[in-house]
Amino acid sequence: MTETTAAATEPRPDTVADALATPEREQPFEALGLKADEYAQIREILGRRPTSGELAMYSVMWSEHCSYKSSKIYLRQFGKKVTEKMGERLLVGMGENAGVVDIGEGWAVTFKVESHNHPSYIEPFQGAATGVGGIIRDIISMGARPVAVMDQLRFGAIDHPDTARVVHGAVAGISSYANCLGLPNIGGETVFDGVYQANPLVNVLGVGVLRHEDLHTANASGLGNKVVLFGARTGGDGIGGASILASDSFDEGGPTKRPAVQVGDPFAEKVLIECCLELFANELVEGIQDLGAAGISCATSELAANGDGGMFIELDSVLLRDPTLTAEEILMSESQERMMAIVQPEKLDAFLEITKKWDVETSVLGEVTDTNRLIINWRGEEIVNVDPSTVAVDGPVYERPVAYPAWIDTLQASSVSAAGLARPTSGAELREQLIAVAASPNQASTDWITNQYDYYVMGNTALSFPDAAGMIRVSEDSGLGVAISTDANGRYCQLDPYAGSQLALAEAYRNVATTGAVPTAVTDCLNFGSPENPEVMWQFSRAVEGLADACLELEVPVTGGNVSFYNQTGDTPIHPTPVVGLMGIIDDVARRVPAGWQDQGEHLYLLGVTRDELDGSAWAETVHDHLGGLPPRVSFDDERALAQLLHGASQSGLLSAAVDLGEGGLAQALTDGLLRFGVGARVWLDEIMSRDGVDATAALFSETQGRALVAVPHEEEVKFRGLCEGRGYPVLRIGVTEGVGDEAALEVQDQFVLPLGELRGASRGTLPAHFGDIIEPDLLSPAADAAEARFERSVGGAPGIGISE
Repeated sequence: MTETTAAATEPRPDTVADALATPEREQPFEALGLKADEYAQIREILGRRPTSGELAMYSVMWSEHCSYKSSKIYLRQFGKKVTEKMGERLLVGMGENAGVVDIGEGWAVTFKVESHNHPSYIEPFQGAATGVGGIIRDIISMGARPVAVMDQLRFGAIDHPDTARVVHGAVAGISSYANCLGLPNIGGETVFDGVYQANPLVNVLGVGVLRHEDLHTANASGLGNKVVLFGARTGGDGIGGASILASDSFDEGGPTKRPAVQVGDPFAEKVLIECCLELFANELVEGIQDLGAAGISCATSELAANGDGGMFIELDSVLLRDPTLTAEEILMSESQERMMAIVQPEKLDAFLEITKKWDVETSVLGEVTDTNRLIINWRGEEIVNVDPSTVAVDGPVYERPVAYPAWIDTLQASSVSAAGLARPTSGAELREQLIAVAASPNQASTDWITNQYDYYVMGNTALSFPDAAGMIRVSEDSGLGVAISTDANGRYCQLDPYAGSQLALAEAYRNVATTGAVPTAVTDCLNFGSPENPEVMWQFSRAVEGLADACLELEVPVTGGNVSFYNQTGDTPIHPTPVVGLMGIIDDVARRVPAGWQDQGEHLYLLGVTRDELDGSAWAETVHDHLGGLPPRVSFDDERALAQLLHGASQSGLLSAAVDLGEGGLAQALTDGLLRFGVGARVWLDEIMSRDGVDATAALFSETQGRALVAVPHEEEVKFRGLCEGRGYPVLRIGVTEGVGDEAALEVQDQFVLPLGELRGASRGTLPAHFGDIIEPDLLSPAADAAEARFERSVGGAPGIGISE
């Protein structure tokens, strides 16, 4: 252990005895984010005024960010709307640091998505970087080795003068932290919209793998067991972040309160990961908790509340970067790269040997007691004496006022539907609009962002950008793996939050299914405006209800997630943005299906029926700057049947490519399929238009759900058609793949021809025009190429590996 450092001249602390003796002392509860009634409730719980240390703990742990006090009554639906099947693979569900799912062969996967929105606006690099670090520590705390990250990014208008600041900082923060950890970034989303101008959303998903027997949870049990803090020293960064920064909105001039944003050190976290894994392997940890939001306040209260007794802590033993910190600041600090473990006394020496080996600073803070109280001393005096459950579990639960938005009927009215928008009348116009959609900020290539990430480090990436779902191999012996996709459409949710959240799940479900994996479990990050706005709470309540109903229909359980409120500027909230992450299991990644065709002479089939559904679409946004009407309908029967069909076809080796149809419709699916490997296609729309009763605009740009575009090798065509007919799923042959190099093009028969080079230039040119040149793959570290080559050899050169041209 390293000797602690503390301020010797600090004034006498506010003790429990002082609190009893001075009940009328005024305290700055409002400055800490507490409301007057919450402060009164704390006094009632304690039977006295809180000490300054207790006030600090309650303020962070009762914050919106930590307590879910406005969302809890709605989130309970995820635990109630379940079937027996939904629990079959669930090893750990909601309430722990991350959900854990049994994927077979004794392996489990833990995954979770969380937000770091407000810090990423104030200081984009550190805000985004520490978002990565925080979610990875959640993964570690379950006993898992982190294996991948994904990001879900929403920025302001692409041409706004402040957007570049946030984009450059956030992307650099994510890439720097994850690349330094040696974790591949295997997928995500990027959206530009003015509604996120002062409230960017930086959501990060972490993935870890573990053997069943290595599972750990956060609890402090066992009388006399030691409480050990290890990792980075505690500093003044991020003090009050959860209670103040993440639980308040921004006014027009910026954040109303500005505590320091946390500062991350990915190299310290990498050492911490390896140290934790060795501690787990040697069975030296009884319980473990990462220190993120609310820091020591969270770790001590949650561990104690989840255990079978109480906890005694000597706060003087905390190792400090800044010796001038007060006790309250130490309790609230959100310094990164820290963990808290519960260790049996007889295993303490072995624990300390391993932390010393990894040069991880460690201090024993106290022990587990049988008092059912969390007691914290500072300078020999008692500054905290609380029931930990009142801090970490039994905080306030609000039933916020809910009001149907006054504006939504007008927004949804048929008179403002996209059905009334002008449509192209010639092939030349269709061509122009397809290029416009492909080059629009939200459909354009994200190579400018994703080329800054390392896709293949660790050598187990089976699919990554630009495929719609990432895929990681878990077992090198059998090829067992998982595919993960994240999705959300704030425009759909603005039109109808119930349907919008279901559409997010449906899109993620299809994305996973197109890879050949079986959709299995869900995590979510629910990004909304202020819960004090009744219209926002209506949006939130409907979105959660919609998502819970959809998960029940598709029988995919919600394993955990995050709620981020107060994403608004002044009185203007963001569009409701429920990000849904869906994980699926694939028995052998060698059978994965990429989102693009690699050979000429293959048949292109459209699975599913097309309706005239353009409300909220990429076409309506790009061509007409329009938002109105109702989003596409979801049929869960169709989604399930399509996923089963795709899985059966992939298992039989009938598909060489599969692309789901979502934003941008068939036009964007064709664009993605062509650009993935640079092979052209000739397609025809007549049969879609005839069978489904739609015009060419709807055939290309409709966002009807339950559809996928697949490429079928010529020799497998008969088997594939037989599979579709046997399952009764609508199918049409709509094209063939042809043309490579200078001859590659997208030809829509009787409409237009678009050279692939022109299409690629339009798609790849949008982000660089605003943010600078793309980092090309050949400028990246050769380690990525080596890892990619090793993986491809290990699975026999299966399709789907490679950075898009």
